[in-house]
Amino acid sequence: MKTFDYVRAPDAAKACAAVANDPSAQSDGAGPGRARFIAGGTNLLDLMKLEIETPAKLVDISRLPLADVAEVDGGLEIGTMVRNSDLAAHPVVRARYPALSRALLAGASGQLRNKASTGGNLLQRTRCYYFYDTAMPCNKRTPGAGCAAIGGFNRIHAVLGTSEHCIATHPSDMAVAMRALDASVRLLAADGSTRMLSLDGLYRLPGDTPQDETTLRPGELITHIVLPAPPPGRQAYRKVRDRASYAFALVSMAAIVSVDKGKIASARLAFGGLAPMPWRDPAVEAMLVGETPSRQLFVKAADRLLAEAQGRGANDFKIPLTKRTLVDGLVQLVGQELAK
Repeated sequence: MKTFDYVRAPDAAKACAAVANDPSAQSDGAGPGRARFIAGGTNLLDLMKLEIETPAKLVDISRLPLADVAEVDGGLEIGTMVRNSDLAAHPVVRARYPALSRALLAGASGQLRNKASTGGNLLQRTRCYYFYDTAMPCNKRTPGAGCAAIGGFNRIHAVLGTSEHCIATHPSDMAVAMRALDASVRLLAADGSTRMLSLDGLYRLPGDTPQDETTLRPGELITHIVLPAPPPGRQAYRKVRDRASYAFALVSMAAIVSVDKGKIASARLAFGGLAPMPWRDPAVEAMLVGETPSRQLFVKAADRLLAEAQGRGANDFKIPLTKRTLVDGLVQLVGQELAK
């Protein structure tokens, strides 16, 4: 690990200024030598030990008063420093946002959940083998170097939303559930201004610049995650992985489905393990609404979701696995409402 300066931020505005005014700050928050926020550090410290990231300055936000969960306008405002374990166990989350609680409990280990922050969970970086191996080419780590995963061992890699420059997946379980729940993030800038972004607006697809993973501006800090009132219907989170614990998703799905008078009244489906960001396809959801729930309908929805999926060899299995996960997950979720 290379040497770095350490600053403990007295408040959120000064934390933003410390990062934004650092001469090495870059628009994407990535690259060698830049200043970085540190909260739980469960991902960043690993990256620093491997010299994948070598920040010249760490700005510690772990003691800022941003660890509250408050009910606001029928929804929730979650401080960026709320620990994953505390959020999963929160009585309002368990009662009204069960898919989020289950997604959090499916992630990492108990020890890591006790340390990991909510804001940091959203911003964790890919677990692509080649990203973590500095001897291998990786466009995320070194723009223009190439993508070793394309044509390499890519079993855990993405089949949707990729480009010829990157096929890495986003690793977060929590973000998948947050995407299904229409979460937004509140951002604070160094000048004191704030803005709101949907999760869809927070993340970038790789395109030609896979090193640009989010739309955050220099020094912007996620201060809160905002959940609207939960939608009607049943919620579920299903995760398929190699081990029963402490493993990232090969495929995961957060589903929220409401059935009224024998018809699907609303549907939200978000997926992990498939793309460089939590994946949600409005066209797939729309084709379910107004229809009688049936296995045949869910098969058609899966086919539409995966119409443009592209396997790269070792990850070809993800396409039929996703289809089974979607179909069986929805069959289980609608239960007795399913057409015979």
